[in-house]
Amino acid sequence: MSLLVVGLSHRSAPVSVLERASLSADAKIKLLHDTLAAEPAAEAAVLATCNRIELYADVDKFHAGVAELSTLLAQHSGVALEELTPYLYVHYEDRAVHHLFSVACGLDSMVVGEGQILGQIKDALALGQELHTAGRLINDLFQQALRVGKRAHSETGIDRAGQSLVTFGLEQLAVRVPVGEWAAGKRALVIGAGSMSSLAAATLARVGVAEIVVANRTADRAERLAEILVASGTGVAAVAIPMAGVADELTRVDVVVSCTGATGLVLTADDVLAAVSQGSAPDPAPQTPAGLESAGLDVPAGLESADADVIARLVAAARDGGRLADAGAARTISAAVEADGCPVGPDGRAALTGVDANSLELHGTWADQGEAAAQRQPRRSARTQTDATAVRLALLDLAMPRDIDAAVHRIPGVRLVDIESLAEASADAPMAADVDAVRGIVTEEVAAFGAAQRAAHITPTVVALRAMAAEVVAMEVARLDGRVPDLDERQRAEVTQTVRRVVDKLLHAPTVRVKQLASEPGGAGYAEALRELFDLDPQTVASVSRADAADPMNDDPGRAS
Repeated sequence: MSLLVVGLSHRSAPVSVLERASLSADAKIKLLHDTLAAEPAAEAAVLATCNRIELYADVDKFHAGVAELSTLLAQHSGVALEELTPYLYVHYEDRAVHHLFSVACGLDSMVVGEGQILGQIKDALALGQELHTAGRLINDLFQQALRVGKRAHSETGIDRAGQSLVTFGLEQLAVRVPVGEWAAGKRALVIGAGSMSSLAAATLARVGVAEIVVANRTADRAERLAEILVASGTGVAAVAIPMAGVADELTRVDVVVSCTGATGLVLTADDVLAAVSQGSAPDPAPQTPAGLESAGLDVPAGLESADADVIARLVAAARDGGRLADAGAARTISAAVEADGCPVGPDGRAALTGVDANSLELHGTWADQGEAAAQRQPRRSARTQTDATAVRLALLDLAMPRDIDAAVHRIPGVRLVDIESLAEASADAPMAADVDAVRGIVTEEVAAFGAAQRAAHITPTVVALRAMAAEVVAMEVARLDGRVPDLDERQRAEVTQTVRRVVDKLLHAPTVRVKQLASEPGGAGYAEALRELFDLDPQTVASVSRADAADPMNDDPGRAS
């Protein structure tokens, strides 16, 4: 076995690199074809998800294989090799098997224990089979990985160590409120109708949202998903809409989950800002200096001459605890009500457009007061809302590359959770005790898989040896017929059976023992030794190997041979 995997994941690369290196469906097909066209690779499969891109191949040369697979990943991902190389990892032979089995069990997932990766492994194998790039090794490996993943979920409590990425994302949106309580009665928009979007829709229905709107570029798929949701028995109402209706729906929904295969943004900051602005009326702003006093700030001298509109905007900014930009520097204004985000839209400079010098001086005095108060407050992430109940629109972006503009987190009343923030949140997630049990299963299964592959490697040689012995028996029986022509059929059959039993008994112990030895680490040389000792024709052994690989009954690496 010369299995090699070269890849990158959320553990080795920042989200920004993963986002740029994502593979489209066409890119995956071209990558597999080019991998087989490369000299070191005999078969290949690609596992590409939002969190990882991995290329598996059976290679005859390690160093040449690493160089070729790395180059191919760079070419088809669109990221230059010199930029991609620092984030790549390489696993070979048993370590490559260990890696895939760990991935299948959810040990390498962003959310430990999530089970969706099994479907993605199945899809990767199906693509390799469809394109005929998956040979005996890749088929055995991926089928066994699926079995190991299912075993881990059925024999341990790994599901308790983590949830699906969707559930984890909804928990991040709900902050400290139970997801069921947070979701109750809400109206949700799901953009996309693929496997992740379908999982998101099913999860939303399960946690208790009142209505789900499904938008997809292919109307039939959106309608089908909506029908499934209605028939699920959760009581959720579901309808399908065209993608052109997303902008209107944004003004009416509370939650958006997006996961499409689009290469560009599906929702821009302007889209979200327009929806939020249309869906909520602004608070009336004070038009007099009294508004400053009500905001808890001192009124500087000369305020009476300031423009009322400027006062209104500055008071609103102070009340909302937002950020204003001024001469390229941002100052934090803290008031009685804390909130993150920019209250004047994605560009804070818009708040000061047309403001004269006197008003800017007023703003500076005001900001200094607020900054002093802000230094007494604990700092929080720009993407974190302190109170989930104050969120007007909750956005969950599970796509890679991203569907939703990251700039929307600066819009007041909007909370965004995306792959990057999920990675940050899951880094400190507690590990369940069941994880150790799953690691034990992986170690056990890796050893069993390696033993089965090594035993399978010597099987063609053993079969060729027995075929040669059978040929010798047939030749000797024919020779006996020439020397003793008077034997009747019964006597001839008895002699033939006796000779065969002798040969079988002589070969039984050596062939059983050589399979046992070959299944142990370092046992690859026993097949070659057997060929040398019995002077077996290499072409005969190769023909047995080809026939064995082509037999559909031989897909199970654990079968008896």
